[in-house]
Amino acid sequence: MYQVKRISRSEFVPIRNLSYHVRLWGEPTPGVAPLVLVHGWMDVAASYQFVVDAFSEAFAQGRCIIAPDWRGFGLTRWQSPDGQSGAGAPDNYWFADYLADLDFLLDHYAPGQAVDLLGHSLGGNVVMHYAGVRPERIRRLINLEGFGVPATRPSQAPGRYAKWMDELKRLHRGEMALKAYPEAGGVARRLMKTNPRLGQDKADWLAQHWAVPNAQGQWEILGDAAHKIPNAQLNRVDEVLALYARITAPTLAIEASDDSLSGWWGGKFTLAEFHERLKAVPHLTTGVIQDAGHMLHHDQPEQLARLIEDFVA
Repeated sequence: MYQVKRISRSEFVPIRNLSYHVRLWGEPTPGVAPLVLVHGWMDVAASYQFVVDAFSEAFAQGRCIIAPDWRGFGLTRWQSPDGQSGAGAPDNYWFADYLADLDFLLDHYAPGQAVDLLGHSLGGNVVMHYAGVRPERIRRLINLEGFGVPATRPSQAPGRYAKWMDELKRLHRGEMALKAYPEAGGVARRLMKTNPRLGQDKADWLAQHWAVPNAQGQWEILGDAAHKIPNAQLNRVDEVLALYARITAPTLAIEASDDSLSGWWGGKFTLAEFHERLKAVPHLTTGVIQDAGHMLHHDQPEQLARLIEDFVA
């Protein structure tokens, strides 16, 4: 099992009818911006443990590191006004809600203070959009493989709405439930199958945070199946570029040496297209993590930690 070097603590913050689970390392220090780490789709805040452990003592000392579990992931739970946990959970998720959740979280942890903000994958898209909406809240911005999605055409709207409604019906028929595993080792094997670079020690540790046993002893993934439903509305590249253009913070876009983007979209969206979009970001630096795939914070935490430290400093 992976041996943790820097122990985190958990807090639950009431935000927008949610009991938001937040993992923290270190303590706030006057004059030192908090480092906020937001995870990607079907991931959890604990996923950043390996990078936090790889930070130098000089960087980590006196710095508060904050990592929330997004709505519908990890230990974040819905909370009804009467205090009933689990009540009012949605049957689909809207991208704009991540922006609002992040805004509330920063108001709670860093009121009136600019933060260093990092996001991976889905979280990378969130932080790029948020930095265009609230540029004054960001001191340094880091995007880990938050590529976005292919450009769309208005003519695709009817089909997208129909697919959204069809997928909602599938969810309510119980056809989209996430697989449960008889023991934590099955979760670890799933993680290693998805990411062949992930070692057994890290996979065993992650499995304990990525899933929990239910009343029947089956290990259930800490992710809401409703996240599988595509957004009802089309992605508009012109809106994305308008948001990118409003980013004022120095921005670091980091990619893995493996090109996962082309594989996901089968040529419908390429790294070259993403790089073209990044030209709209005013103060941009790019970096590459060698010998890594999309889960670069698992594959090469030491390389990533050095890039983060140098950029934030």
